[in-house]
Amino acid sequence: MSPVPKLFSGFAVEKPEKWQEPKLVQYEPRELWPTDITIKVIACGVCGSDCHQVSGNWGPFNRENLIVGHEIIGEVIEVGSEVTKHKIGDIVGIGAQSDSCGECERCKSGNEQYCQNGSVLTYNSVHPKADGYVTQGGYASHIRVNAHFAVAVPKKLSIHNAAPLLCGGLTAYSPIVRYAGHDLTGKTIGIIGVGGIGAMALQIANALGAKDVYAFSRSSAKKEDSFKLGATKFIATGEESNWSESHKDTFDLILHCANTGKGANFNPFLDTLKLTGTFVTISAPPVDEVISFSPWSLLFSGAKVAGSIIGSMKEAEELLELYADKGLTVWIEKIPVSEEGVKEVLTRAHKGDVKYRFVLTDFDKVFT
Repeated sequence: MSPVPKLFSGFAVEKPEKWQEPKLVQYEPRELWPTDITIKVIACGVCGSDCHQVSGNWGPFNRENLIVGHEIIGEVIEVGSEVTKHKIGDIVGIGAQSDSCGECERCKSGNEQYCQNGSVLTYNSVHPKADGYVTQGGYASHIRVNAHFAVAVPKKLSIHNAAPLLCGGLTAYSPIVRYAGHDLTGKTIGIIGVGGIGAMALQIANALGAKDVYAFSRSSAKKEDSFKLGATKFIATGEESNWSESHKDTFDLILHCANTGKGANFNPFLDTLKLTGTFVTISAPPVDEVISFSPWSLLFSGAKVAGSIIGSMKEAEELLELYADKGLTVWIEKIPVSEEGVKEVLTRAHKGDVKYRFVLTDFDKVFT
């Protein structure tokens, strides 16, 4: 068993103006509570959220030297006195949420990601129970969280394959199963945006048995990739002028995974939904950006419009088992963790220069 250090280490960004200048720092973790575990980080996926946060798109830092990363895989090296879910030596994953109130109706009904009384994000979140402590993420040696928010990683799923599922994959999986079901037999699903999340959404919809899985992209550049990922149909919205007219009454669910909606016309997507079909957005662009629909498109489509954020711990378990059972592999590029490595993944992810997720590796070579 690895010892638990008094100070944790990680690659931090001092402030948004220096988001491309990560530095190795040490910091004091909050105390271990009876419901907590401490894990030694083995790998960490890189999410678009990390780029938005460090660059200031999602508002200010709540602390100096902020460490991001919320697709964390690690080994449990410490457990609180009340923890029964995990034991020392277990390999677990931690996503974008690390605590909640645990008492409200949302928490008790398996919707803890929507807790309004004490939800704590894995990084840059002021913990209401910890005297203003601001959470630090997974580009680090260790992380300490409420054990409920750690999911066991199936043994037949590689740790690097599991990492991107903890936020990106879960963010796609939750709305698909909530709004279209766990069995998609006979249903047609549309995925807007073949990027970090959209690539996994295509795999998930296909694995759940959809009759057809459409990939929507502005151009044909990602058409071949889309079919390899599980799409059965492809629509290049910037190249096919009448695509919405020819696909009326087609989709049971359309999931908007693109990173931005600024200036986009979403009315044609509503026109292609079946009666009472659902358009769900999981896009989280800069805070000043909005998307819009014409009231007339909503009226005549009979459509539902919804939003979704990350997923529940039950859904996280289901998703990891789905990938393990189906032998699915997330498309990743591995980068060894270091100041230069973190700079590279943040810079390239910001530009969209990845197919389709980064995973930081070799933590044992940097953190002893």
